[in-house]
Amino acid sequence: MIGIYDFCGHYEWTFQWLHDQGGHELVHRYWDEAIHQDSQQHATNLIVKKGFEGMKEYWGHTLAEEGAEWVTTARDDVFRIDMHVCPSKGFLLRNELKQYSDYCDHCMGWIGPLMKKAGFAIDHQHNHCGQCWWEIRPADAAPCKQPAGELAGDADVRMRPDWQTNETHLDTYERATDSNDKLPPPASPEPSR
Repeated sequence: MIGIYDFCGHYEWTFQWLHDQGGHELVHRYWDEAIHQDSQQHATNLIVKKGFEGMKEYWGHTLAEEGAEWVTTARDDVFRIDMHVCPSKGFLLRNELKQYSDYCDHCMGWIGPLMKKAGFAIDHQHNHCGQCWWEIRPADAAPCKQPAGELAGDADVRMRPDWQTNETHLDTYERATDSNDKLPPPASPEPSR
């Protein structure tokens, strides 16, 4: 059996291999079928059955086991995760491993379909540097854009000075349930003449 950190390198390599064999659609199917419907079926069962309580239980255990640095914020209407140090993306960065174009998208690739099945939708951003945030609400809830710090206070990852720098670019999802729900990047400002 390989350890979690070694697994991350193989995982990312697998994403690129699948992409080379069948493009984004094959990678997307892998995230849904192999992760969401197979290896994370226990997460699906827990969250479908218990909703926000299941999310607390699942991520509280899983992120602690993986050695993440994160904070969760839970209310009656939202469950939020602020990931300050992602152990798997951190491993790839520390070891200069970059095979697949957007390793971070695999989380939305399996969590999105899970949340759709459980009746939730996701607002999410990741900065490709091992930091991200998730706000999960019932799918029928009104859209709710929270300014940085309003829901999670100082624990909001967007409050970090390294959240958005010249080395980062943000991928954004709003009311998403699929990795293909990513919003297009904002338009670059016109150069001044």
